[in-house]
Amino acid sequence: MKKSLFMLMSTTVLFACGSSNNESQSPQQKENVLTLTEVQYNNAAIETTRIVNQAMATQIKLNGRVEVPPQNRISVSFPLGGYLKSTKLLEGMPVKKGQILAVLEDMQFIQLQEDFLTAKAQLSLTESEFKRQKELNQTKATSDKLFEQARANFQTKLVAIKSLEEKLKLIGVNPEKLNDNTISKSINVYAPISGYVSVVNVNVGKYVLPSEVMFELIDPSLIYLSLTAFEKDINALAVGQKLSAYSNTNPELKFPCTITFVKKDLQNQSSASVICSFDRFDKTLVPGLFMNAEVELTNQARNALPNDAIVRFENKQYVFVVKSKRTFEMNEVKVGTSENGYTEVVNSNNFENELFVAKGAYTLLMALKNEGEE
Repeated sequence: MKKSLFMLMSTTVLFACGSSNNESQSPQQKENVLTLTEVQYNNAAIETTRIVNQAMATQIKLNGRVEVPPQNRISVSFPLGGYLKSTKLLEGMPVKKGQILAVLEDMQFIQLQEDFLTAKAQLSLTESEFKRQKELNQTKATSDKLFEQARANFQTKLVAIKSLEEKLKLIGVNPEKLNDNTISKSINVYAPISGYVSVVNVNVGKYVLPSEVMFELIDPSLIYLSLTAFEKDINALAVGQKLSAYSNTNPELKFPCTITFVKKDLQNQSSASVICSFDRFDKTLVPGLFMNAEVELTNQARNALPNDAIVRFENKQYVFVVKSKRTFEMNEVKVGTSENGYTEVVNSNNFENELFVAKGAYTLLMALKNEGEE
């Protein structure tokens, strides 16, 4: 603001002095073309330059959010329905693997344990009958049919016991420790991973269906950064490139990342996903956190002008092209990276072999716009 005010005052004094000497020496202005008088030109101390090849690093800015892979996002359900007896979980609460998440109650839990113990108790009788029929069959004291029936009964009982064992393991009951004194109507639901609770879908007293997700747990140790890259930037990104990521709430804190995957096929709006891994884990990086990222590319020679040659007006960038000794034309330019006092001119092909105003560009801008308002 101070610079613009100073330039405006300087321009006013400069051209006011020129016009006080000779009224016919006022600048000639047509659209974006400005012609200075000899006196005004001398007072402006204009210096010129041409587009040069300047080595500068290109920076690509992306945005996205922190994600967690599917294998680290666990939906906790229960294979059998039951009433929720108790739980102390809240969203955001940390949990450890093996920790009790909830306690369920139901009559079918009792029935399953009863069936297992009953089948186990009957096994010895079935096995004894099978062995007896086998001995009798060897001496032909009994028929083959009775022997085959005894063997089928024994094998069926073994299958039933094995099936009931697996069902008990599925609901968290150890068959080896189950006996008539340890039968319980309550079953504990344990945490399969360490992490934190992201979703709680149940409350005490609710009947939980087998297909219903009670809790969602997240293990944040393998989080990654998913960024959105637009078509113009995709070819400049590659696996192994380094970048710095930061959040909007704390832009000073930078997190180094490495690109691990670039999805080349474009989605809607001509964008693609760029997957990055964090070089170090930080507990403040939680899934869903929106982040910005900056990718520094290697130095490349780019067509550029000194920063002073490019002026800003109404949110656009302009340069003054020298048309003759005292005549200048204002043209819009597309700019890119700025570094070491130079700014890249993206549309430099439109200005081949042109001469530009370097020092004095803001003075010409003020003069041109002041003339246009008169």
